[in-house]
Amino acid sequence: MTAKFDPFAAAPAQMKSWMGMSLAVASSLEPGLVSLVEVRASQINGCANCINMHTADARQRGETEQRLYLLSAWREAPCYTDRERAALGWTEALTRLSEGHAIDGARTALNAHFTEEEQVKLTLMINVINGWNRLAVGFGLWVDPAVAKAAAKAFA
Repeated sequence: MTAKFDPFAAAPAQMKSWMGMSLAVASSLEPGLVSLVEVRASQINGCANCINMHTADARQRGETEQRLYLLSAWREAPCYTDRERAALGWTEALTRLSEGHAIDGARTALNAHFTEEEQVKLTLMINVINGWNRLAVGFGLWVDPAVAKAAAKAFA
């Protein structure tokens, strides 16, 4: 890992808890959906580290190049399911909350495609990736995807 400083060394107990919670939340939804949420939020937040890491992970999970390339234009691209569109809309609404975007339309789509339990899990997932984006951008983190995967296995 390269960074302005290493948050795992600076606050190991808290970062271990954060990593554990992150892994638990990510495993509560289907992996392909998690990948799309991770990449889209990271695009919005301008987090190169997380875009790099999560696109590599998405490819390993079988995600196509086309869907990854079109993710920033998901509304116009025909290759996403209605459930994925609802998740991406919710991701954008929550990630851009401070921009005053109307959340009602995103919530309507969310209600149509996710149970209440899934809505909570998805919202937690969006919070997790936004948190990682802030850690990575704030501390200048750059982690090789293979190193991150090995570290996640160690925490699991």
